[in-house]
Amino acid sequence: MEYGEIISWIHERTKFGIRPGLTRINYLLEQLDNPQDKLKIVHIGGTNGKGSTTTFLRCLLEQQGLRVGTFTSPYIESFNERIAINGQPIPNEDLVELCEKVIPIVNKMDEVPDLAHTVEFEVLTAMMFDYFVDKKVDIVLVEVGLGGRFDCTNVMTPLVSVITTIGLDHVDILGDTIEQVASQKAGIIKEGRPVIVGNVSDEAFDVISKEANSLHAPIKRYGVDFDSQYLQPTDNWGETFHFKSDKVDLKQLSINMVGKHQVDNASVAIEAFNEVADMLHLPVSNRDYQKGLQQAFWPGRMEKISDEPFIVLDGAHNDHAMEVLVDNLRREFSDKKIHTIFGALTTKDIQGMIGLLQSVNNLDLKVTTFDYPKACTKELYEEMGLTAYNHWQEALSDTLKEVSGDDLILITGSLYFISQVRQILLGE
Repeated sequence: MEYGEIISWIHERTKFGIRPGLTRINYLLEQLDNPQDKLKIVHIGGTNGKGSTTTFLRCLLEQQGLRVGTFTSPYIESFNERIAINGQPIPNEDLVELCEKVIPIVNKMDEVPDLAHTVEFEVLTAMMFDYFVDKKVDIVLVEVGLGGRFDCTNVMTPLVSVITTIGLDHVDILGDTIEQVASQKAGIIKEGRPVIVGNVSDEAFDVISKEANSLHAPIKRYGVDFDSQYLQPTDNWGETFHFKSDKVDLKQLSINMVGKHQVDNASVAIEAFNEVADMLHLPVSNRDYQKGLQQAFWPGRMEKISDEPFIVLDGAHNDHAMEVLVDNLRREFSDKKIHTIFGALTTKDIQGMIGLLQSVNNLDLKVTTFDYPKACTKELYEEMGLTAYNHWQEALSDTLKEVSGDDLILITGSLYFISQVRQILLGE
């Protein structure tokens, strides 16, 4: 098969929708000789911050000379980046080979009612585990797809489980209270395995800690068992901070990603790294932390793609992420006019996100649809009382006419939206 054919086949599985449950993935992995049981894994869940935390952790581990596999979603630049080793996406030919191995198994499963209709994410998860065994990686960082407890990545016993943040998203599947969402996320905690918890509310932590205690899993909470002291932005688009835990006391760390929340993500990654380093007996020096963190970059997260005009992309796509974005705008760009172009999926709380953006005094907002099946349409925006654009390029064109001096152009609302914008504006 050709690369284009296998991508089409994989995407064709999306027609079966989101189907939580582990029966299909467990069967599929059994046919592949359970590759997940042959890997050292860190499992990373949470509402927001998974991608950035994974990137920080990957770079810290790479600094120790390890071959690090990562499984992330959604992609920003290319489909292949979802499965990567040391930041390098899986080559097309390897993806084709993996898919050709899996297709006959999936076709047979489709003939059995209880196993039929394996979805895209299940196929990718199985291929990912198989690939990393074949490539003999030292450790794999696996992002949860949706929720945790019934997510198809929840089929292994990790070295460490990480829960970054808890907010309301995918409420139709995960529940509409923080406690319900936290219960789903806590489902990735395993018997006796440490769990690192990021910046979460007391309500969420209570649920997570009960799960951990019932499984005798040691738990460490950000702000209690380890913490950071935010200092100030760097001169070149980043942040500085101190970090302290029972293992290390690190001063004047810097990262090349913007926002206090990225300090939170980096801190969670450091604590997870410390757990892994102890388990694998890695000889870590204080300099290794700074060297590793400075290598970390994750596209589409407060990413500056142009200086003149000053354009930033941010993938905030739910209320929790938008609250973080708005906080960053107030902290770091209160002296600038912020021209915002917003595009979102109909499955999200669009009015909630727009309300948060509109609460920023120095912000002007334009809303637009974009080329994606679930993108909010011009008509739906207008039903909300908003004037909308049919094409984001038109919104950007009008914005460019209005910009003066060092005004900021912010493009946000959906990772799928900013991915399209990014590819065109950067000519990729």
